Amino acid sequence: MPKQKTNKASAKRFKVSKGGKLLRRKSGARHMMSSKPAKRKRQLRRDGQVSKVERKKVERLMPYLYT
Repeated sequence: MPKQKTNKASAKRFKVSKGGKLLRRKSGARHMMSSKPAKRKRQLRRDGQVSKVERKKVERLMPYLYT
């Protein structure tokens, strides 16, 4: 059976934490940062978790995610 291909766009956007959770970048941190409060900018720096609903879709795009 041939190897499965990893979706490279997804591989660049998601990573797995030590606990096995999928992490993603939060949206809204690209431009117009001067009009956003410092608290919001600080929270946008941290990685967010992929929801349970979206997790299955991401795992399908990256078959070797947990190996």
